[in-house]
Amino acid sequence: MLTATLCALLLVNLWTILRFREDKRRAVAGARRIPEADLLALALIGGTPGAFFARHRFRHKTRKQPFSTWLWLIAAIQAGALIGFGWPR
Repeated sequence: MLTATLCALLLVNLWTILRFREDKRRAVAGARRIPEADLLALALIGGTPGAFFARHRFRHKTRKQPFSTWLWLIAAIQAGALIGFGWPR
């Protein structure tokens, strides 16, 4: 069970990184962008580490508001949930 969960989280984070990279490429090219709600949804389902990594790696959406606030809020809620459930044990 734990292995399946970790694999799922790994895949979600990898997908999140790829979507941030694609959005950055689209932004540079002046093409249609990936909606911020979609990027935040990926963070919400477990892609928060990937989102923070991608923001730093691609220098993308680092100063964008309220996107940054929402991403930090998602991260804080997830951290609180992990602590509340006693992880790691």
